[in-house]
Amino acid sequence: MKFNPTRYHLMNVATGREFEDGGWDLADPEGGSPALVRAVYEQKQFNPRDDLRGLYRYADWMPVRRTLRHSAAPVTYKSKGLAKFLGLNNLYITFSGWNPRIGAKMKTCSFKETEAFSVCARMDKKEGRVLVVQSAGNTARAFAQVCSDNEIPVVICVPADNLHDLWFHKRLHRCVKLVAAPHGCDYYDAITLGEKLATDPRFFLEGGAKNVARRDGMGTTLLSCVEKTGRIPDAYFQAVGSGTGAIAAWENAERLAADGRFGENKMRVYVAQNAPFTLIHDSWKAHGRALAELDPAEGRRQAEVILAKVLSNRKPPYGIAGGLFDVLEASGGDTFTCTNDDIMYWLLQFRNLEGYDLLPAPCAAVAALSQAVEGGQVGADECIMLNCTGGGFLASMAQGYQFKEPDLILDPSLPAEEVVAAVSSLF
Repeated sequence: MKFNPTRYHLMNVATGREFEDGGWDLADPEGGSPALVRAVYEQKQFNPRDDLRGLYRYADWMPVRRTLRHSAAPVTYKSKGLAKFLGLNNLYITFSGWNPRIGAKMKTCSFKETEAFSVCARMDKKEGRVLVVQSAGNTARAFAQVCSDNEIPVVICVPADNLHDLWFHKRLHRCVKLVAAPHGCDYYDAITLGEKLATDPRFFLEGGAKNVARRDGMGTTLLSCVEKTGRIPDAYFQAVGSGTGAIAAWENAERLAADGRFGENKMRVYVAQNAPFTLIHDSWKAHGRALAELDPAEGRRQAEVILAKVLSNRKPPYGIAGGLFDVLEASGGDTFTCTNDDIMYWLLQFRNLEGYDLLPAPCAAVAALSQAVEGGQVGADECIMLNCTGGGFLASMAQGYQFKEPDLILDPSLPAEEVVAAVSSLF
């Protein structure tokens, strides 16, 4: 069946100016103060499409030109075990990972697949440049798998310390190239490599939080929940490194409120981080739009010691107009932190209560929910969405796996022209 591209235009969140998407606009081409742009869809009502498979059932609210092979959507169900343990009557878990028993079939075990299937479907099929993705781990695995399955050329930049996250069930297509920053580097160094590579016109950046396709792909988690519950949740919980997923959830809550059939958007957004890497938490608790100061060396040290390494972004879209600060402020939300011990506790407890394993990051979200219950920030009868952003790792890897070795290891301090020359030789 022929797919017609989703009809939409873009809006500058700070000014409200609306404009047509030039194809890969990541900001308002007229400039002005730093601000996210948001997709404004022609289809104003939330109508999941039964004629499309996997994630693309939500294509009316995704800025996509086509559909790709092997996508899967998040799965939402009403919790029994965890809900009873916490004393909650309306706890809904939205799970993105591998658990065929409940219908969850994301092969890479992470909701980063929602980003990859949306971002890559925004690309023109005839795109001649090579996509560049910067990642701390899960995003790399998702984009590598999606690009491999759909033969989309991509360069993925990751820290070498996170290469253990680059596992796959089978050998990847040669269109996927992996470039690692040396051991001792962090996500910020991977970002630096990608930015230097993108100085050459043969390559272009995926764009991170600024890419409306990334955010609206991630925002399908809320759509899954609302499709199940029929209403916008009272409270939303997620672990964050950049906060992009929480921004995406809020943006879709706004669209759902405008639809008018799912209630007002009074959804409080609660986010969690893994101590000692608590940049977003520290910034929010300082009650300012500016990011808290974080020495690069200290940031690397903190990133090394946390279990949920994907939560260690030193350049989150926090203060930018439409960013996480604005979401927390508008929603009346808050931030939480948890230790490595907390993550291990909830990893084991969640498996006992819900019957499957989570990755470390969503365990931080469970810890935040527990703290909010204990602190009285959520009520027993409120409708609560817990965004469990990855899991089923053990069951998925039991099918067999192999690691992707880096095609290159490059020092992020190298001049841009040397980075470009080294990576170009791979193609």
